[in-house]
Amino acid sequence: MDPIITPAGMRAVPELSYLTAINVARYRAVMKFIYTEYQRLKYWLRPEEVYEGVHAWGVLESYTLEQCLSDLESLKGWGNLASRHDGGRALSVEEYMRKKSQYLLTPYAIEIERMLESLEKVKGYGGSLETTYFDTITSCIHEVRLRAMEFAPGEAIRNWEKLYEAFKTMHENAADFIASIHSIQAEEMMATEGFLALKDNLVNYLQHFVKGLQSGAYKIEGQLQRIGDGLREVYLDKVLEDEIAKPRLEEGKSPEELRVELHQGWNNLKRWFIGDEQEFSELTLLERATKEAIAKVVRSAVRLQERRRGGMSRRNDLEALGRKFAQLDNLEEAHKLAAYVFGLFPSRHLQGQDERSTERADASTWDEMPNVRLIRTRSRKRSSKSASEPMRTYSVKREAYREQLLLQFEEERAFVEKMEELGKVQIAELPVLKSKERMRLLQWIGRCTATASRTFITADGYRISLTIPNQELDAVLRSEDGNLTMRNYMIEVAGGETIHG
Repeated sequence: MDPIITPAGMRAVPELSYLTAINVARYRAVMKFIYTEYQRLKYWLRPEEVYEGVHAWGVLESYTLEQCLSDLESLKGWGNLASRHDGGRALSVEEYMRKKSQYLLTPYAIEIERMLESLEKVKGYGGSLETTYFDTITSCIHEVRLRAMEFAPGEAIRNWEKLYEAFKTMHENAADFIASIHSIQAEEMMATEGFLALKDNLVNYLQHFVKGLQSGAYKIEGQLQRIGDGLREVYLDKVLEDEIAKPRLEEGKSPEELRVELHQGWNNLKRWFIGDEQEFSELTLLERATKEAIAKVVRSAVRLQERRRGGMSRRNDLEALGRKFAQLDNLEEAHKLAAYVFGLFPSRHLQGQDERSTERADASTWDEMPNVRLIRTRSRKRSSKSASEPMRTYSVKREAYREQLLLQFEEERAFVEKMEELGKVQIAELPVLKSKERMRLLQWIGRCTATASRTFITADGYRISLTIPNQELDAVLRSEDGNLTMRNYMIEVAGGETIHG
Protein backbone atom coordinates (compact mmCIF):
# COMPACT_ATOMS: atom_id res chain seq x y z
CA MET A 1 0.00 0.00 0.00
CA ASP A 2 1.40 3.38 -1.02
CA PRO A 3 1.83 6.02 1.70
CA ILE A 4 -0.98 8.57 1.91
CA ILE A 5 0.06 12.24 1.93
CA THR A 6 -2.36 14.84 3.22
CA PRO A 7 -2.34 18.66 2.88
CA ALA A 8 -1.14 18.81 6.50
CA GLY A 9 1.89 16.81 5.49
CA MET A 10 2.87 19.36 2.82
CA ARG A 11 2.53 22.53 4.91
CA ALA A 12 5.46 24.77 5.79
CA VAL A 13 7.08 24.16 9.19
CA PRO A 14 7.56 27.55 10.86
CA GLU A 15 8.58 25.75 14.06
CA LEU A 16 12.00 25.19 12.44
CA SER A 17 12.57 28.88 11.76
CA TYR A 18 14.57 29.47 14.95
CA LEU A 19 17.26 27.06 13.69
CA THR A 20 18.14 29.34 10.77
CA ALA A 21 17.30 32.78 12.22
CA ILE A 22 19.89 35.54 12.69
CA ASN A 23 20.02 35.14 16.48
CA VAL A 24 20.09 31.37 16.28
CA ALA A 25 22.47 31.02 19.26
CA ARG A 26 20.06 32.88 21.55
CA TYR A 27 17.05 30.87 20.36
CA ARG A 28 18.88 27.57 20.70
CA ALA A 29 19.98 28.41 24.25
CA VAL A 30 16.45 29.42 25.31
CA MET A 31 14.87 26.32 23.77
CA LYS A 32 17.55 24.07 25.23
CA PHE A 33 16.93 25.39 28.75
CA ILE A 34 13.14 25.10 28.49
CA TYR A 35 13.49 21.54 27.10
CA THR A 36 15.86 20.60 29.94
CA GLU A 37 13.31 21.84 32.48
CA TYR A 38 10.59 19.94 30.61
CA GLN A 39 12.56 16.73 31.11
CA ARG A 40 12.65 17.55 34.83
CA LEU A 41 8.82 17.69 34.74
CA LYS A 42 8.74 21.47 35.08
CA TYR A 43 6.50 22.66 32.26
CA TRP A 44 5.41 26.31 32.71
CA LEU A 45 8.30 28.77 33.11
CA ARG A 46 8.40 32.50 33.75
CA PRO A 47 10.75 34.73 31.66
CA GLU A 48 12.85 35.47 34.75
CA GLU A 49 13.49 31.75 35.26
CA VAL A 50 14.46 31.28 31.61
CA TYR A 51 16.80 34.28 31.70
CA GLU A 52 18.51 33.18 34.92
CA GLY A 53 19.00 29.67 33.61
CA VAL A 54 20.48 30.76 30.25
CA HIS A 55 22.64 33.41 31.92
CA ALA A 56 24.02 30.82 34.37
CA TRP A 57 25.35 28.74 31.44
CA GLY A 58 27.59 31.63 30.37
CA VAL A 59 27.29 30.89 26.66
CA LEU A 60 25.78 34.28 25.71
CA GLU A 61 27.67 37.47 26.44
CA SER A 62 25.77 40.60 27.55
CA TYR A 63 22.43 38.80 27.37
CA THR A 64 19.64 40.85 28.98
CA LEU A 65 16.16 40.12 30.29
CA GLU A 66 14.63 42.34 27.58
CA GLN A 67 16.34 40.22 24.90
CA CYS A 68 15.04 37.10 26.61
CA LEU A 69 11.47 38.47 26.54
CA SER A 70 11.84 39.30 22.85
CA ASP A 71 13.19 35.82 22.10
CA LEU A 72 10.33 34.14 23.94
CA GLU A 73 7.75 36.13 21.98
CA SER A 74 9.49 35.31 18.68
CA LEU A 75 9.48 31.61 19.54
CA LYS A 76 5.83 31.90 20.47
CA GLY A 77 5.10 33.47 17.09
CA TRP A 78 6.77 30.59 15.27
CA GLY A 79 4.71 28.06 17.22
CA ASN A 80 7.49 26.67 19.41
CA LEU A 81 6.02 28.01 22.67
CA ALA A 82 2.57 28.47 24.10
CA SER A 83 1.87 31.09 26.78
CA ARG A 84 -0.65 31.93 29.47
CA HIS A 85 -1.15 34.98 31.63
CA ASP A 86 0.67 34.85 34.97
CA GLY A 87 -1.28 37.07 37.35
CA GLY A 88 -0.81 35.16 40.59
CA ARG A 89 2.50 36.80 41.52
CA ALA A 90 1.45 40.42 40.85
CA LEU A 91 1.87 42.71 43.89
CA SER A 92 0.17 45.77 42.33
CA VAL A 93 -2.35 46.65 39.63
CA GLU A 94 0.39 48.05 37.41
CA GLU A 95 2.41 44.86 37.69
CA TYR A 96 -0.69 42.81 36.87
CA MET A 97 -1.49 44.93 33.81
CA ARG A 98 2.03 44.39 32.36
CA LYS A 99 0.78 40.99 31.12
CA LYS A 100 3.32 38.73 32.68
CA SER A 101 3.33 35.34 30.95
CA GLN A 102 4.44 31.79 31.48
CA TYR A 103 5.72 29.70 28.57
CA LEU A 104 5.29 26.03 27.66
CA LEU A 105 6.86 23.92 24.88
CA THR A 106 4.51 22.84 22.07
CA PRO A 107 4.49 19.18 20.86
CA TYR A 108 6.32 20.16 17.65
CA ALA A 109 9.06 21.90 19.64
CA ILE A 110 9.53 18.89 21.91
CA GLU A 111 10.08 16.59 18.93
CA ILE A 112 12.45 19.10 17.33
CA GLU A 113 14.57 19.31 20.48
CA ARG A 114 14.60 15.53 20.77
CA MET A 115 15.81 15.33 17.19
CA LEU A 116 18.54 17.90 17.83
CA GLU A 117 19.60 16.05 20.98
CA SER A 118 19.94 12.85 18.94
CA LEU A 119 21.85 14.64 16.17
CA GLU A 120 24.40 15.91 18.67
CA LYS A 121 25.25 12.30 19.55
CA VAL A 122 25.71 11.17 15.94
CA LYS A 123 29.37 10.41 15.19
CA GLY A 124 28.89 8.03 12.26
CA TYR A 125 26.38 5.57 10.94
CA GLY A 126 26.64 3.33 14.00
CA GLY A 127 24.21 0.43 13.91
CA SER A 128 24.76 -3.23 14.72
CA LEU A 129 23.93 -6.70 13.43
CA GLU A 130 22.06 -8.42 16.25
CA THR A 131 20.28 -11.76 15.83
CA THR A 132 18.32 -11.43 19.10
CA TYR A 133 15.69 -9.35 17.30
CA PHE A 134 14.83 -12.37 15.17
CA ASP A 135 14.00 -14.34 18.32
CA THR A 136 11.68 -11.57 19.52
CA ILE A 137 9.92 -11.35 16.15
CA THR A 138 9.58 -15.14 15.96
CA SER A 139 7.99 -15.39 19.42
CA CYS A 140 5.53 -12.55 18.67
CA ILE A 141 4.43 -14.02 15.32
CA HIS A 142 4.16 -17.49 16.86
CA GLU A 143 1.89 -16.03 19.54
CA VAL A 144 -0.26 -14.43 16.83
CA ARG A 145 -0.66 -17.82 15.10
CA LEU A 146 -1.65 -19.59 18.32
CA ARG A 147 -3.60 -16.98 20.31
CA ALA A 148 -4.85 -14.29 17.93
CA MET A 149 -8.45 -15.34 18.55
CA GLU A 150 -7.96 -15.47 22.33
CA PHE A 151 -6.12 -12.21 23.06
CA ALA A 152 -7.45 -10.48 26.16
CA PRO A 153 -7.94 -6.69 26.06
CA GLY A 154 -4.54 -5.01 25.97
CA GLU A 155 -2.55 -8.09 24.96
CA ALA A 156 -2.78 -7.55 21.20
CA ILE A 157 -1.41 -3.99 21.32
CA ARG A 158 1.47 -5.08 23.56
CA ASN A 159 2.31 -7.89 21.14
CA TRP A 160 2.17 -5.53 18.14
CA GLU A 161 4.32 -2.84 19.77
CA LYS A 162 6.93 -5.42 20.80
CA LEU A 163 6.87 -7.02 17.32
CA TYR A 164 7.12 -3.83 15.28
CA GLU A 165 9.66 -2.17 17.57
CA ALA A 166 11.97 -5.20 17.25
CA PHE A 167 11.48 -5.25 13.46
CA LYS A 168 12.09 -1.52 13.07
CA THR A 169 15.16 -1.49 15.33
CA MET A 170 16.65 -4.54 13.61
CA HIS A 171 16.16 -3.05 10.14
CA GLU A 172 17.54 0.39 11.04
CA ASN A 173 20.57 -0.98 12.92
CA ALA A 174 21.44 -3.40 10.11
CA ALA A 175 21.08 -0.71 7.42
CA ASP A 176 23.26 1.71 9.42
CA PHE A 177 25.95 -0.90 10.06
CA ILE A 178 26.19 -1.98 6.42
CA ALA A 179 26.33 1.70 5.39
CA SER A 180 29.14 2.33 7.89
CA ILE A 181 31.27 -0.37 6.23
CA HIS A 182 30.96 1.47 2.90
CA SER A 183 31.62 4.95 4.37
CA ILE A 184 34.71 7.04 3.65
CA GLN A 185 35.93 6.67 7.24
CA ALA A 186 35.74 2.87 6.96
CA GLU A 187 37.60 2.94 3.63
CA GLU A 188 40.38 4.99 5.22
CA MET A 189 40.52 2.74 8.29
CA MET A 190 40.73 -0.42 6.14
CA ALA A 191 43.80 1.04 4.44
CA THR A 192 45.77 1.33 7.72
CA GLU A 193 47.95 -1.32 9.33
CA GLY A 194 45.82 -1.31 12.48
CA PHE A 195 42.92 -2.80 10.55
CA LEU A 196 44.65 -6.21 10.49
CA ALA A 197 44.11 -6.53 14.25
CA LEU A 198 40.36 -5.95 13.82
CA LYS A 199 39.87 -8.06 10.71
CA ASP A 200 39.26 -11.42 12.40
CA ASN A 201 36.75 -10.05 14.92
CA LEU A 202 34.86 -8.18 12.21
CA VAL A 203 34.68 -11.19 9.91
CA ASN A 204 33.53 -13.45 12.76
CA TYR A 205 30.88 -10.87 13.71
CA LEU A 206 29.54 -10.73 10.14
CA GLN A 207 29.62 -14.51 9.73
CA HIS A 208 27.76 -14.99 13.03
CA PHE A 209 25.05 -12.62 11.80
CA VAL A 210 24.72 -14.47 8.47
CA LYS A 211 24.29 -17.77 10.34
CA GLY A 212 21.65 -16.22 12.62
CA LEU A 213 19.98 -14.67 9.58
CA GLN A 214 19.75 -18.00 7.80
CA SER A 215 18.46 -19.89 10.85
CA GLY A 216 16.15 -17.29 12.38
CA ALA A 217 14.93 -15.01 9.59
CA TYR A 218 13.86 -17.80 7.26
CA LYS A 219 11.92 -19.33 10.14
CA ILE A 220 10.04 -16.02 10.41
CA GLU A 221 9.34 -16.18 6.68
CA GLY A 222 7.70 -19.59 7.11
CA GLN A 223 5.63 -18.35 10.06
CA LEU A 224 4.33 -15.35 8.09
CA GLN A 225 3.34 -17.52 5.15
CA ARG A 226 1.14 -19.59 7.45
CA ILE A 227 -0.86 -16.56 8.65
CA GLY A 228 -3.80 -16.17 6.29
CA ASP A 229 -5.75 -13.01 5.54
CA GLY A 230 -8.54 -13.95 7.96
CA LEU A 231 -6.23 -14.47 10.93
CA ARG A 232 -4.34 -11.28 10.08
CA GLU A 233 -7.56 -9.22 10.04
CA VAL A 234 -8.68 -10.64 13.39
CA TYR A 235 -5.29 -9.80 14.93
CA LEU A 236 -5.14 -6.24 13.53
CA ASP A 237 -8.76 -5.60 14.59
CA LYS A 238 -7.86 -6.53 18.17
CA VAL A 239 -4.80 -4.25 18.01
CA LEU A 240 -7.03 -1.44 16.71
CA GLU A 241 -9.54 -1.98 19.53
CA ASP A 242 -6.77 -1.78 22.14
CA GLU A 243 -5.37 1.38 20.52
CA ILE A 244 -8.78 3.09 20.45
CA ALA A 245 -9.43 2.09 24.08
CA LYS A 246 -6.46 4.15 25.31
CA PRO A 247 -7.63 7.33 27.05
CA ARG A 248 -6.53 10.51 25.25
CA LEU A 249 -6.82 14.12 26.32
CA GLU A 250 -6.17 15.41 22.81
CA GLU A 251 -7.72 14.62 19.47
CA GLY A 252 -5.89 11.74 17.84
CA LYS A 253 -6.07 9.85 14.59
CA SER A 254 -9.35 8.43 13.37
CA PRO A 255 -9.98 4.64 13.51
CA GLU A 256 -9.71 4.47 9.74
CA GLU A 257 -6.31 6.18 9.77
CA LEU A 258 -5.10 3.83 12.49
CA ARG A 259 -6.34 0.83 10.49
CA VAL A 260 -4.43 2.02 7.40
CA GLU A 261 -1.24 2.44 9.47
CA LEU A 262 -1.56 -1.05 10.96
CA HIS A 263 -2.05 -2.64 7.52
CA GLN A 264 0.89 -0.65 6.19
CA GLY A 265 3.07 -1.86 9.06
CA TRP A 266 2.06 -5.49 8.53
CA ASN A 267 2.73 -5.20 4.78
CA ASN A 268 6.16 -3.72 5.51
CA LEU A 269 6.96 -6.65 7.80
CA LYS A 270 5.77 -9.22 5.26
CA ARG A 271 7.53 -7.55 2.32
CA TRP A 272 10.81 -7.36 4.29
CA PHE A 273 10.87 -11.09 5.00
CA ILE A 274 9.01 -12.55 1.99
CA GLY A 275 9.15 -9.96 -0.81
CA ASP A 276 6.84 -10.04 -3.80
CA GLU A 277 6.83 -11.14 -7.42
CA GLN A 278 8.50 -7.94 -8.65
CA GLU A 279 11.35 -7.58 -6.16
CA PHE A 280 13.54 -9.63 -3.87
CA SER A 281 12.81 -9.47 -0.16
CA GLU A 282 14.83 -7.11 2.03
CA LEU A 283 15.97 -10.23 3.90
CA THR A 284 17.66 -11.55 0.73
CA LEU A 285 19.26 -8.17 0.01
CA LEU A 286 20.57 -7.89 3.59
CA GLU A 287 22.11 -11.36 3.42
CA ARG A 288 23.74 -10.49 0.09
CA ALA A 289 25.05 -7.15 1.42
CA THR A 290 26.50 -8.85 4.52
CA LYS A 291 28.33 -11.44 2.42
CA GLU A 292 29.68 -8.65 0.19
CA ALA A 293 30.88 -6.84 3.32
CA ILE A 294 32.75 -9.98 4.42
CA ALA A 295 34.41 -10.21 1.00
CA LYS A 296 35.35 -6.54 1.15
CA VAL A 297 36.96 -6.89 4.58
CA VAL A 298 38.94 -9.93 3.47
CA ARG A 299 40.11 -8.18 0.28
CA SER A 300 41.28 -5.16 2.27
CA ALA A 301 43.21 -7.38 4.69
CA VAL A 302 44.86 -9.26 1.80
CA ARG A 303 45.94 -5.99 0.18
CA LEU A 304 47.46 -4.80 3.46
CA GLN A 305 49.36 -8.05 3.92
CA GLU A 306 50.69 -7.95 0.36
CA ARG A 307 51.77 -4.34 0.81
CA ARG A 308 53.51 -5.24 4.07
CA ARG A 309 55.37 -8.10 2.41
CA GLY A 310 56.23 -6.00 -0.66
CA GLY A 311 57.69 -3.18 1.43
CA MET A 312 59.86 -5.42 3.63
CA SER A 313 63.53 -4.43 3.60
CA ARG A 314 66.00 -7.15 2.58
CA ARG A 315 69.10 -5.04 3.23
CA ASN A 316 70.39 -7.07 6.19
CA ASP A 317 69.86 -10.35 4.34
CA LEU A 318 71.70 -9.09 1.28
CA GLU A 319 74.59 -7.78 3.37
CA ALA A 320 74.94 -11.18 5.09
CA LEU A 321 74.83 -12.90 1.69
CA GLY A 322 77.51 -10.56 0.34
CA ARG A 323 79.80 -11.44 3.23
CA LYS A 324 79.28 -15.14 2.46
CA PHE A 325 80.36 -14.60 -1.13
CA ALA A 326 83.37 -12.53 -0.01
CA GLN A 327 84.60 -15.37 2.19
CA LEU A 328 84.70 -17.90 -0.69
CA ASP A 329 88.00 -18.52 -2.51
CA ASN A 330 86.74 -20.94 -5.16
CA LEU A 331 84.57 -19.90 -8.12
CA GLU A 332 82.86 -23.30 -8.17
CA GLU A 333 81.76 -22.86 -4.56
CA ALA A 334 80.44 -19.40 -5.43
CA HIS A 335 78.36 -20.96 -8.26
CA LYS A 336 76.91 -23.51 -5.85
CA LEU A 337 76.01 -20.79 -3.31
CA ALA A 338 74.35 -18.74 -6.05
CA ALA A 339 72.37 -21.79 -7.15
CA TYR A 340 71.14 -22.32 -3.58
CA VAL A 341 70.20 -18.67 -3.11
CA PHE A 342 68.88 -17.56 -6.51
CA GLY A 343 67.93 -20.87 -8.14
CA LEU A 344 68.49 -21.90 -11.73
CA PHE A 345 68.95 -19.38 -14.53
CA PRO A 346 67.07 -18.86 -16.72
CA SER A 347 63.75 -20.25 -15.43
CA ARG A 348 60.78 -20.94 -17.70
CA HIS A 349 57.12 -21.11 -16.68
CA LEU A 350 54.97 -23.67 -18.49
CA GLN A 351 51.21 -23.33 -18.52
CA GLY A 352 48.71 -26.04 -19.40
CA GLN A 353 46.31 -28.69 -18.12
CA ASP A 354 47.67 -30.79 -15.27
CA GLU A 355 46.53 -34.37 -15.80
CA ARG A 356 46.99 -35.87 -12.35
CA SER A 357 46.61 -39.60 -11.79
CA THR A 358 45.66 -39.26 -8.11
CA GLU A 359 44.06 -36.69 -5.80
CA ARG A 360 46.14 -37.60 -2.76
CA ALA A 361 47.55 -34.51 -1.04
CA ASP A 362 50.65 -36.37 0.15
CA ALA A 363 51.56 -37.72 -3.31
CA SER A 364 54.97 -36.57 -4.54
CA THR A 365 55.40 -34.82 -7.86
CA TRP A 366 58.18 -37.22 -8.80
CA ASP A 367 55.86 -40.22 -8.51
CA GLU A 368 53.47 -38.97 -11.19
CA MET A 369 53.72 -39.46 -14.94
CA PRO A 370 55.28 -36.54 -16.83
CA ASN A 371 53.12 -34.29 -19.01
CA VAL A 372 54.71 -33.87 -22.43
CA ARG A 373 54.50 -30.35 -23.90
CA LEU A 374 55.68 -29.25 -27.32
CA ILE A 375 57.75 -26.06 -26.93
CA ARG A 376 58.27 -23.79 -29.88
CA THR A 377 61.66 -22.09 -30.15
CA ARG A 378 61.88 -18.31 -29.89
CA SER A 379 65.01 -18.10 -32.00
CA ARG A 380 64.76 -15.93 -35.13
CA LYS A 381 67.05 -18.28 -37.08
CA ARG A 382 65.00 -20.43 -39.42
CA SER A 383 65.93 -24.11 -39.38
CA SER A 384 65.31 -26.12 -42.53
CA LYS A 385 65.02 -29.43 -40.63
CA SER A 386 62.35 -28.25 -38.18
CA ALA A 387 59.13 -30.23 -38.42
CA SER A 388 55.78 -28.48 -38.38
CA GLU A 389 53.66 -28.95 -35.29
CA PRO A 390 50.47 -30.90 -35.99
CA MET A 391 47.15 -29.15 -35.44
CA ARG A 392 45.50 -30.22 -32.23
CA THR A 393 42.07 -31.76 -32.42
CA TYR A 394 39.55 -32.13 -29.61
CA SER A 395 36.85 -33.94 -31.56
CA VAL A 396 37.07 -37.07 -29.36
CA LYS A 397 36.67 -35.06 -26.13
CA ARG A 398 33.83 -33.01 -27.61
CA GLU A 399 32.00 -36.13 -28.72
CA ALA A 400 32.40 -37.77 -25.32
CA TYR A 401 31.15 -34.62 -23.58
CA ARG A 402 28.22 -34.44 -25.99
CA GLU A 403 27.26 -38.04 -25.24
CA GLN A 404 27.43 -37.27 -21.53
CA LEU A 405 25.13 -34.25 -21.87
CA LEU A 406 22.64 -36.16 -24.03
CA LEU A 407 22.51 -38.95 -21.46
CA GLN A 408 21.95 -36.40 -18.70
CA PHE A 409 19.15 -34.69 -20.67
CA GLU A 410 17.48 -38.06 -21.32
CA GLU A 411 17.59 -38.95 -17.63
CA GLU A 412 16.11 -35.59 -16.69
CA ARG A 413 13.38 -35.83 -19.34
CA ALA A 414 12.47 -39.35 -18.20
CA PHE A 415 12.18 -38.15 -14.60
CA VAL A 416 10.05 -35.13 -15.63
CA GLU A 417 7.69 -37.37 -17.61
CA LYS A 418 7.53 -39.78 -14.67
CA MET A 419 6.56 -36.94 -12.32
CA GLU A 420 4.06 -35.59 -14.87
CA GLU A 421 2.26 -38.95 -14.91
CA LEU A 422 1.93 -38.80 -11.12
CA GLY A 423 0.30 -35.34 -11.36
CA LYS A 424 -0.02 -33.59 -8.02
CA VAL A 425 1.89 -35.72 -5.58
CA GLN A 426 3.16 -35.22 -2.04
CA ILE A 427 6.58 -36.28 -0.78
CA ALA A 428 5.08 -39.08 1.31
CA GLU A 429 3.33 -40.55 -1.77
CA LEU A 430 6.44 -40.78 -3.97
CA PRO A 431 7.87 -44.20 -4.80
CA VAL A 432 11.46 -45.15 -4.06
CA LEU A 433 13.69 -42.84 -6.15
CA LYS A 434 17.13 -43.31 -7.58
CA SER A 435 19.94 -41.23 -6.13
CA LYS A 436 20.07 -38.96 -9.19
CA GLU A 437 16.28 -38.53 -9.10
CA ARG A 438 16.46 -37.59 -5.43
CA MET A 439 19.12 -34.96 -6.13
CA ARG A 440 17.06 -33.56 -9.02
CA LEU A 441 13.91 -33.40 -6.86
CA LEU A 442 15.75 -31.50 -4.12
CA GLN A 443 17.07 -29.08 -6.75
CA TRP A 444 13.48 -28.47 -7.89
CA ILE A 445 12.37 -27.74 -4.32
CA GLY A 446 15.28 -25.33 -3.85
CA ARG A 447 14.48 -23.44 -7.06
CA CYS A 448 10.77 -23.21 -6.21
CA THR A 449 11.33 -21.93 -2.66
CA ALA A 450 13.71 -19.27 -3.99
CA THR A 451 10.88 -17.61 -5.97
CA ALA A 452 7.80 -15.84 -4.68
CA SER A 453 5.51 -17.71 -7.10
CA ARG A 454 6.91 -21.11 -5.98
CA THR A 455 7.19 -22.20 -9.65
CA PHE A 456 9.78 -22.39 -12.44
CA ILE A 457 9.88 -23.65 -16.03
CA THR A 458 12.40 -26.21 -17.29
CA ALA A 459 14.30 -25.98 -20.58
CA ASP A 460 11.76 -28.34 -22.19
CA GLY A 461 8.83 -26.15 -21.18
CA TYR A 462 7.54 -28.10 -18.19
CA ARG A 463 6.16 -26.03 -15.30
CA ILE A 464 7.28 -27.25 -11.88
CA SER A 465 5.02 -26.03 -9.04
CA LEU A 466 5.51 -26.40 -5.30
CA THR A 467 2.81 -26.11 -2.63
CA ILE A 468 3.86 -25.67 0.99
CA PRO A 469 1.51 -27.50 3.40
CA ASN A 470 -0.32 -25.45 6.01
CA GLN A 471 0.37 -27.99 8.74
CA GLU A 472 3.89 -28.75 9.91
CA LEU A 473 3.81 -32.46 9.01
CA ASP A 474 6.99 -34.35 8.19
CA ALA A 475 7.35 -36.90 5.42
CA VAL A 476 10.03 -39.41 4.42
CA LEU A 477 11.60 -39.12 0.97
CA ARG A 478 12.72 -42.67 0.11
CA SER A 479 15.61 -43.30 -2.27
CA GLU A 480 18.11 -46.03 -3.05
CA ASP A 481 20.86 -44.37 -1.01
CA GLY A 482 18.76 -43.75 2.11
CA ASN A 483 15.75 -41.92 3.55
CA LEU A 484 15.38 -38.17 4.14
CA THR A 485 12.89 -36.65 6.61
CA MET A 486 11.51 -33.33 5.32
CA ARG A 487 8.30 -31.32 4.99
CA ASN A 488 5.45 -32.95 3.08
CA TYR A 489 5.58 -30.65 0.03
CA MET A 490 3.09 -30.99 -2.84
CA ILE A 491 4.83 -31.13 -6.27
CA GLU A 492 3.09 -30.76 -9.64
CA VAL A 493 4.64 -31.12 -13.11
CA ALA A 494 2.55 -29.85 -16.02
CA GLY A 495 2.71 -27.95 -19.29
CA GLY A 496 5.21 -30.03 -21.26
CA GLU A 497 2.68 -31.54 -23.65
CA THR A 498 1.50 -28.11 -24.82
CA ILE A 499 5.05 -27.07 -25.71
CA HIS A 500 5.90 -30.29 -27.57
CA GLY A 501 2.54 -30.50 -29.30
